[in-house]
Amino acid sequence: MKAIALTRYLPIENPESLVDVQLDKPTPQGRDILVEVKAIGVNPVDVKVRAPKDAIEKAPRVLGWDAAGVVQVVGPEVSGFKAGDRVFYAGDITRPGSNSEFQLVDERIVGHMPQSLSFEQAAALPLTTITAWEALFERLHVPPAATASAKSILIIGGAGGVGSIAIQLAVKVAGLKVIATASRPESEKWVRELGAQHVINHFGDLPAQLKQEGFDNVDYVLILNDTDRHFPAAAAAVAPQGMICTIVENAAPLDVSLLKAKSAGFIWEFMFTRSMFQTADMQQQGNLLDQVARLIDNQVIVTTVNQVLSPINAANLRQAHATLEGGRAIGKIVLKDFS
Repeated sequence: MKAIALTRYLPIENPESLVDVQLDKPTPQGRDILVEVKAIGVNPVDVKVRAPKDAIEKAPRVLGWDAAGVVQVVGPEVSGFKAGDRVFYAGDITRPGSNSEFQLVDERIVGHMPQSLSFEQAAALPLTTITAWEALFERLHVPPAATASAKSILIIGGAGGVGSIAIQLAVKVAGLKVIATASRPESEKWVRELGAQHVINHFGDLPAQLKQEGFDNVDYVLILNDTDRHFPAAAAAVAPQGMICTIVENAAPLDVSLLKAKSAGFIWEFMFTRSMFQTADMQQQGNLLDQVARLIDNQVIVTTVNQVLSPINAANLRQAHATLEGGRAIGKIVLKDFS
């Protein structure tokens, strides 16, 4: 089967950083399904894993953690899918990724694709949607819309992949007042179109800008970019007994004592936790993807794909990685169709 892989971790400008290869087609066992990949999404985690370092892989390593495709074969213990089903998923960071014609994935972290979307539209959703959903409803414990209407959330990095979904879920599912950050006219336009009622600039003084928008503090803060830089501002902005969640690792220790007087909380979100540790509730990721598919088909939320490249090959994938490394991507970049 065709795949895009690496053996060395090189700068993306190097044509050997991601290369086209031929690999053996895998066979599903246990609860795995074999998916014929039709489209893939590209995420910052791909760039981080591929970042230059001294390691050398003995065998080609396939990255990629967003895909939409068609089930070809199911393992003997699979109960939720059959050959021919259209599916979407983010996969498992400890296993070969989705940058290949065929991929094995545990059925528990797979959702049935929205009926109203194309493969490329669906491939933009899984990783960011799972991350945003878990951050909002499982880490921050945002309550149902009926009780959340008076609450507010600051989403730092609103125009990126996770932010683009988090804004929609916060507004249209949870009923929160959303303040998103954006630093360019095009990214401000994007987040407003997704439902953000207020927009401030993450390069400015966040607490001061919040006050200008009429907020002395916010009930929740979701950090999607540069935790080290934004944590002090988040701690200042969060309300007493509020919550802060981040998805971005820190480079230096964070001063969580800033939260003590407020009895405020701080928590991480990492969407690979369930698959990495084979948690008892792994199936929750498949369930939430099915729920999101219904929200899509009922036109409550929309896909966040903003650029589609074709075909799926090393040259186009390197281009997508370079765009993400530049830090100016809006929404999601997707590749479709193996050549």
